[in-house]
Amino acid sequence: MAKSPFRQSDMNLGQRLWQINWSFVLLISITASIGFGMLYSAANGSFDPWASRQMLRFIAGVFLMLIVAVIDIHVWLRYAYLIYLISLLLLLVVEFSGTIGMGAQRWIDLGVFTIQPSEIMKISIILLLARYFYASRLEDVSRISHLLMPILLMVIPAVLIVRQPDLGTSVLLIATGIAMLFVVGVRIWMFILGAFVTIGAIIPLWQFVLRDYQKARLLTFINPERDPLGAGYHILQSKIALGSGGLFGKGFMGGSQSHLSFLPEKQTDFIFTMLAEEFGLVGGLLLIALYILLLVYAFVMSLRCRSQFGRLIGIGVSTSFFLNVFVNIAMVMGLVPVVGMPLPLISYGGTAMLTLMFSFGLLLCVYIHRDVQISPGSADGD
Repeated sequence: MAKSPFRQSDMNLGQRLWQINWSFVLLISITASIGFGMLYSAANGSFDPWASRQMLRFIAGVFLMLIVAVIDIHVWLRYAYLIYLISLLLLLVVEFSGTIGMGAQRWIDLGVFTIQPSEIMKISIILLLARYFYASRLEDVSRISHLLMPILLMVIPAVLIVRQPDLGTSVLLIATGIAMLFVVGVRIWMFILGAFVTIGAIIPLWQFVLRDYQKARLLTFINPERDPLGAGYHILQSKIALGSGGLFGKGFMGGSQSHLSFLPEKQTDFIFTMLAEEFGLVGGLLLIALYILLLVYAFVMSLRCRSQFGRLIGIGVSTSFFLNVFVNIAMVMGLVPVVGMPLPLISYGGTAMLTLMFSFGLLLCVYIHRDVQISPGSADGD
């Protein structure tokens, strides 16, 4: 018996490539190119050690994005749980034998390169929740019993990531999951209940989970001047650099705070500060405008999808991307505590770049298969 055209995609490879939103790919490339320029500047006018490696990773990421995009969306539905399980096992490997760097145990050393499983989990949790809720009815999500399992599957990796320690990624993981639960149709009173539970957990989290340096960061966020040469140094130098850039900045490679080594982690967490110092308020706003354009494209592509599975993937990827951008920029401005989160497409980083491009590939896959309906039972290969 012939399968319904709404249950599978009959497009060949060429047709799928034609269906890719190439304007979105162009925006990604433009934004990443700004990152290459800032990494060149961070190395004082040299492509090594950061810009050249970042370019190679981006090229590899583009190929990865296109491969992910043209894979049939039913494949991601079928293997969503397996991908989550593999990511969880990698987090457990980090817990017991991960590589330590900069005071954190977040990486697995594979010899040729290292991977950061917490970044991979950001994609896996989106696929997991989309798979779990793809055929859920409104009355299903109204039952707490139906929500206990996905909440548990969110909390387990979040706790493992906090222990690395990586509070920022853990919070982003939970926030992305909450956004997806909202899209599914979870009742507002359940979110309010969850907020009360979270408030009640603050004291035990503070006493038994957070490390001393994480507590110091939170206290410094409230009053950066309490330790200007210690915990408050990063954010105070960031604010000085942001203010010194003025309206149009000091010019490319002309930033004093960044090039005189006052600005810490200028190639990763604080790269937006360096950009704002060199190109001023105008340069910062132009980059933010690019991000907003990317987000508009992402959410529109997500909402155009007919299947619940595709919409949830798109919303999850879009929300994760938004939170990553927002937290990094707000962090360097002193609006949220310093949590060590890279700026997407701009900051230096291998696993972060490749997982971001993978997630963009999922978003393009959703757009390519926007007219494909996925009915209950599709995950089993019906």
